[in-house]
This record gives sequence, structure tokens and C-alpha cells, in this order.
Amino acid sequence: MRKAFFILLCMAVSSIAHAQSFNRYFTDNTLRIDYTFSGNAQRQDIYVDKLNVSPRWYGKRQRLAELPVEGNGQITVRDHRTGLVIYRNSFSTLFQEWLSYDEAKTAKKSFENVFLVPMPRDTVDVTIDLRNNRRQIMATMTHTVVPNDILIHHIGERNVTPYVTLQQAADTARCIHIAYVAEGYQESEMQTFIDDAHMAMEALFAHEPFKSLRERFHIVAVKSPSKDSGTSEPGNGIWKQTALGSHFDTFYSDRYLTTLNLKALHDWLAGIPYEHIIVLVNTEKYGGGGILNSYNLSMTHHRMFKPVVVHEFGHSFAGLADEYAYEQEAIPMYPSDIEPWEPNITTQTNFGKKWKDMVGKVEGVGLYEGAGYSLKGVYRPEQDCRMRTNENPTFCHVCEKAIRQIIDFYTR
Repeated sequence: MRKAFFILLCMAVSSIAHAQSFNRYFTDNTLRIDYTFSGNAQRQDIYVDKLNVSPRWYGKRQRLAELPVEGNGQITVRDHRTGLVIYRNSFSTLFQEWLSYDEAKTAKKSFENVFLVPMPRDTVDVTIDLRNNRRQIMATMTHTVVPNDILIHHIGERNVTPYVTLQQAADTARCIHIAYVAEGYQESEMQTFIDDAHMAMEALFAHEPFKSLRERFHIVAVKSPSKDSGTSEPGNGIWKQTALGSHFDTFYSDRYLTTLNLKALHDWLAGIPYEHIIVLVNTEKYGGGGILNSYNLSMTHHRMFKPVVVHEFGHSFAGLADEYAYEQEAIPMYPSDIEPWEPNITTQTNFGKKWKDMVGKVEGVGLYEGAGYSLKGVYRPEQDCRMRTNENPTFCHVCEKAIRQIIDFYTR
């Protein structure tokens, strides 16, 4: 009894300490920073586009200077006077993925990117780092943010997009906020969107560890209407006017469904409780995409909707890698002499920091060659997994452990 009391007391003291740390440096508001990333395979540039502030902060309030996973990029906020790191987060971007394609060797492009940080009380320096597939910084930029700058746009205070709460967390002050966003649904189709959002939510919570930790999630469905129903299919000459301008054929891959309009996405979400974003696209065509701490998209009216929306959330929420390999042509995304940062694949360069301790102790866990789009040199933990095929009903033990660690990171 005395031991239990001591544990509860320590937890209470820790919670107060975290709150004091957050309140010392931040207000209960969100600073949204819009960036433009541009360049090609030889040179990359980062530019600040616009600063925005909206009511309430829905991200982490503890472990502020820690990263959930390494990611392909990082945003770091430092106190301007002391240089102390007061907030960090990681991410991946379509821009960095595009750099791995042949087009980036000869063409230059720009991509929108949006990041959310808690609104600082005092002047801060914000640094953006972009990293290559050798985990080396390839571009960096630091800029100063003054909280009382009159040109910081105020958003989300009125004309908030209508939304419904699908699930309320047990503790809304310490939970993970997810927003399902309608894409390609006309005003008259919003009930269909709400039904699809319910279906997507239940598909997620049918998987461990989400099922056991369901009470830690707060979930809303955002009714962003489109002029047209569906989404664009450039390969078939079909172009639609939709809320987010999503389309198939990203990087000329038929089933790669994304949106490049991240500012529009966050405009729809201004004033709504969210941090993680799942875009539901009103189409029967198979496709989707997921980007760490940015968003994921999934078609809703294909028979594989449920496994795909869960698979893509594995990417965007937990930074899980794809565990499948291409039979025809491997994509050399993971150098053989570098250990990937993703928790569920390995080149065995530093396997000791992956799931080596689970081999021989957890049934089915081992080294299975063929992952990360390569048939050789990259390994996955089990024969099959939700991150490998749509047919497998569960995440493998390693992915499940990684997801649980991320949930704990945000909520403990």
C-alpha cells in the first residue's frame, strides 16, 4: 500500500514538473509555421512562408525536447536568450522522397510543408533540418520567431470547419488527437464521410496496441466539402475540384495517392483539436500514402480500405517502414552500410538496437530478407505484417512494440 502511494506521488510530482516546464516556455496556443522546401538532388533550400497562431495546443506537453523517432527531418525550438532546446519533433516529407527519384537529378521543384509547435511566450529560434538516406543533414535553416510580431496571422478563432467528435479520450489533457478529414466528399455526401470515418476508426482499434490503449485517443471528423465528388486521376485524364486537390499518380506511381496542398489541409483544420491527420478520399480506386508527422491518405470505397488506412497510419504516426519489396525493380532507399532509423527494418549494420533481443524469445520474430522496397540487404522482423501485406490481420510483434512506445511517448 505504501509502495503504491509512493508511485502515485512520484507520478503526480512528475506531472506537475512537466506542466511547469511547458507553462514556463509556452502558452496554450499553436504556432503553425508554413515553409517552402525547394531544390533538386544537388541542392535543397528552406524558406519561411507564413506564421500563424490558433487557439489551444493539442500536441505533447511532456518530453518536449525528445523525439518520438528520428525521422527524415527535425524541427527544433530554442529559447533565444539561452539557446536551450525547449521543443523538438521529427517528420518526413514528400520533398525528400522526390529527391530519390531520377526527375530530381535534372528538375527543380518546390513543396509546401507545415509544422505545428506550441506558441512560445518569448522569442525563440526555430531550426529545420532535412536529412538524406545516410541520416546526414543535407539542408538546414534557422529563423527567429517573436511572439508579439503583428504579422503572425490569427486563425481558427472563427469560421471553424464543422466537425463531429467520434471518440473522447479518457484524459483530454494527455491524449493523442487525431482528425479525419473529408476529401472529395460534396456537402450532400457528408453523412457518407462520417460513416467512413467511423469505419476507419474501428479498423484502427481492431489492431493492437491501439485496441488496448483506445482510451488515450481523441478523434474528430472534419467536414471539409469539395465541389466535385472523388479525386483526380491524372493517368486517366480526370481532374476534380476538391478540398485538398488530392490525386493519384504521385511521382508517376499509379496508386500513390497524396495531396501537395498542405496549407489548405491545415486551413481546414484551424481551430479544431488535432495533431495527427488522416485524410479519407472518396474514391473506389485503390491507393494511399503516409508521411511521418504530416498526414496519411486512404481511399474509402475500395474493398481494401480498412487494412490500407491502418497501414498508412503506421507510417504517419509511428514512422514504420514498408516491409515489402518490389519484385521487378528495387528502390535503393536504404544504403547497406547505414542502419535505417525506422524501427521495423534493418540492414544489420546496428541490429543490436533493433529487435535482436526479441529473436528466439518471441514466436515468429527473426530476420526475413526483403523489405524497404529491396529484395536483398534489408530485413523485416516477421514473415508477414500489416506493414507488408493487406491480407495479414495484425501488426507484427516488433511493429506493435514500436507503436506502443510512441503512444506511451505522447501520453505518459
